[in-house]
Amino acid sequence: MAKASDKPVKKVVLAYSGGLDTSIILKWLQTEYNAEVVTFTADLGQGEELAPAREKALKMGIKPENIFIDDLREEFVRDFVFPMFRANAQYEGDYLLGTSIARPLIAKRQIEIARMVGADAVCHGATGKGNDQVRFELGYYALEPDIRVIAPWREWEYRSREALLDFAEKNQIPIAKDKRGEAPFSVDANLLHSSSEGKVLEDPAVEAPEFVHQRTIAPEDAPDKATVITIGFEKGDAVSIDGVALSPASLLTRLNELGHDNGIGRLDLVENRYVGMKSRGVYETPGGTILIAAHRGIESITLDGGAMHLKDQLMPKYAELIYNGFWFSPEREMLQAAIDLSQQKVSGTVRVKLYKGNVSVIGRESANSLYDQDLVTFEEGVQAYDHNDAGGFIKLNALRLRVLAKRDRR
Repeated sequence: MAKASDKPVKKVVLAYSGGLDTSIILKWLQTEYNAEVVTFTADLGQGEELAPAREKALKMGIKPENIFIDDLREEFVRDFVFPMFRANAQYEGDYLLGTSIARPLIAKRQIEIARMVGADAVCHGATGKGNDQVRFELGYYALEPDIRVIAPWREWEYRSREALLDFAEKNQIPIAKDKRGEAPFSVDANLLHSSSEGKVLEDPAVEAPEFVHQRTIAPEDAPDKATVITIGFEKGDAVSIDGVALSPASLLTRLNELGHDNGIGRLDLVENRYVGMKSRGVYETPGGTILIAAHRGIESITLDGGAMHLKDQLMPKYAELIYNGFWFSPEREMLQAAIDLSQQKVSGTVRVKLYKGNVSVIGRESANSLYDQDLVTFEEGVQAYDHNDAGGFIKLNALRLRVLAKRDRR
């Protein structure tokens, strides 16, 4: 019986940025597979003009009806970023998962387009060394189990940048002047963050040059006066800034601006990739860094202690699932259900102070607050708490420690 991989590919949906690499892949699909190519370009708030992607695709013979450029910014923040931030997810304690969380949405839309146009394959431009190949393909297979996946970096014979540039020249693919030299580093960006890796950043002992940073000014150059804002939350999601209601994407865009201006959200990280190697990346997540601090602030007065601590125990597993590409897995959905249930009363406002790279929560209010001033006050007031109760509580908790001590003394 012939395998699916032995069958000819008739139509393939390519995740297409319009850059040199995916333009080379587009031409390679046409020449190597003799397949009809459909291009899909996602606007996730990367801050680039996407019209040239359409023009380049047209020049390379793609039919107008086979060019998809979709604005996914609201869906990205509403259905992917916000659910993740309800969990306060941070991979290995620091990384706010800006690249990781974009991949399942791209995979989802790619599969939707494949169904619309009757494609029998999808293609991505991720390399064979990174996490993105895993994230894309787990998404594809979760949504369309029998889809054919083409991963050029694992298939073609090209092993150097020069070989790819030669292919581009032979096939009349325009090459920008700066592409002949070594790019100083590679960048991936969306509305949540920018990620810079490679070349000048490969030595983890060397500080990243200032020109690497895309989304923030240096904290040293930030204003000498603090910026104070109030963020409103409903059921764990941010909904307003300074009393002005904003859509998810608009709200994150505004937080990015505030974070940029105050030098907030820089992270220099050596992380453990899912494929087994360590890599060094420089991340900038200005709005996300503000958002996670504010979210923890509103949770601190509205979330029960037991629920909060359980969430913190579950978070590393949840973050790891997203990092490794398992957004569409049943275990991530199980964790999401628990997290979302915990957020039902997480509503109110949080005041945060932004100053030279720092985010400080300076106030929080909620109609659902569990903070009882009568219980915690050092002043004499309504005595809802009997100090004498603490003695028995402590003795019961000390019982096993006392038994251990007596045994060891014998």
